[in-house]
Amino acid sequence: MHSNEIWRRLLDGNRRWVEDRSTAAVDRGAARRAATTDSQNPYALVLGCSDSRVPAEILFDQGIGDLFVVRTAGHVLDSATLGSVEYGVEVLGVSLIVVLGHEGCGAVQAATCVVDDAQVPPGHIRDVAERIAHHVLLARQAGATTADEIGRHHSLVTVDLLRQRSALIGDALRRGSVEAVAARYSLATGAVTEVGQPALAA
Repeated sequence: MHSNEIWRRLLDGNRRWVEDRSTAAVDRGAARRAATTDSQNPYALVLGCSDSRVPAEILFDQGIGDLFVVRTAGHVLDSATLGSVEYGVEVLGVSLIVVLGHEGCGAVQAATCVVDDAQVPPGHIRDVAERIAHHVLLARQAGATTADEIGRHHSLVTVDLLRQRSALIGDALRRGSVEAVAARYSLATGAVTEVGQPALAA
């Protein structure tokens, strides 16, 4: 299935979920569980936030085995995250990577506080915030003023960083064996929309 078809399939699923007419329940039951016991063949990878309100399989109305999901706070990239995405691309052969940000992201908010107020969070939360802080600065340089605008830029930069920091992912994107899209999830409406602005240099 081509990446454009996969993206439409995911958006169609999201539309069903928003309209409270989900159809994926049959693909989350015992029969699908049994069919995927020995192997998996997901067609898309979702790199999203750990936020408990942003469950990719549910909001895209997909079943067991449909999506390979990687979640970190603020969808930050470290070696484990990159390795997980590489596995989805190189081993599982997904055709689409979706970087899924969302409104009200605490990690982006923490990073914004680092930039604006020099408020550094405690423990390893600091590492998450500092990884995103540079993206906040880039967004501000591009004219972003609202939390939503900053979050959108953060997702776009993450797409760029996947290409830059992983030779495996970068090569797959150049070959066209996988495509990547930045998207935004609305907590208020449940809708997913593509982030279409030009990406910023990381």
